[in-house]
Amino acid sequence: MDTHEDGKTPDLSAEEQHEVDRNQPPRAAVLHEIIRTQGNQELERSVAALWWSALAAGLTMGLSLMAMGLLNSRLPDHDGFKVIASFGYCAGFLAVILARQQLFTENTLTAVLPIMSKPTLGNFARLFRLWGVVLVGNLCGTLLVAYVMLHLPIFDQRTDLAFLDIGRKVMENDSGQMFAKGIISGWMIATMVWMIPSMESAKMLIIVLITYLMALGDFTHIVVGSAEVSYLVFAGQLSWEDFWMVFAAPTLAGNIIGGSFIFALISHAQVRSETNTPLSRQSLPRRPDDAGDK
Repeated sequence: MDTHEDGKTPDLSAEEQHEVDRNQPPRAAVLHEIIRTQGNQELERSVAALWWSALAAGLTMGLSLMAMGLLNSRLPDHDGFKVIASFGYCAGFLAVILARQQLFTENTLTAVLPIMSKPTLGNFARLFRLWGVVLVGNLCGTLLVAYVMLHLPIFDQRTDLAFLDIGRKVMENDSGQMFAKGIISGWMIATMVWMIPSMESAKMLIIVLITYLMALGDFTHIVVGSAEVSYLVFAGQLSWEDFWMVFAAPTLAGNIIGGSFIFALISHAQVRSETNTPLSRQSLPRRPDDAGDK
């Protein structure tokens, strides 16, 4: 087929050219701006709104522990079936993200981009306020759901033992491993958050893919892990000192570094390096009505 000197296909109608433009993937700068705007909206929310949303997210994340425990207790005790049981890890993330509840590790990307764009003392104060409220709300929710799962007559003995095994598996890591695996986990969650705006129609698939890989790799996550490990504490098999010093502190530091100081910083630097091409309407991701799939 003949082409113009610039390589473009000739004889396209205006409607066909519009279709080409509309189907272009969004530039990294567009994704950056979408997430930065979302982060700025989160930074402006009231403490009460953040608290209740974060508490709800912590409670909801108990679904990951519940699903994994139920699957592990009902599948044969073989490594091959652990691959299937790991899908249970996705349950809490799916529910929290689709319900738009406040999850701490999401905020290590969304809330950080506005700070990188405008690093003022006021913005840093808003970031630490957001992180503090959301983290405390998430942990209160996960601790509460772990306590309820242990002390109320909800599950059979085999499932209770599966919950304990999940917590013991996490605590096989020393603090250095908790930190290193937490970096990978934070980076993976930030990757997921970055991917979703460009593929809203595949949001569920993206969430399942990323969180399933996290489960297979035994990467540590401060919110899910707090439910898993606090179950051991409430069962009298682990001290609170080990919970905070061996698990929580290193994992939290790793999640923040992986999500904020690695992924967010690199993504921000990439976008700020793109100075030649301005944002345009043609670069924006398609809306559902554009694709005809409301």
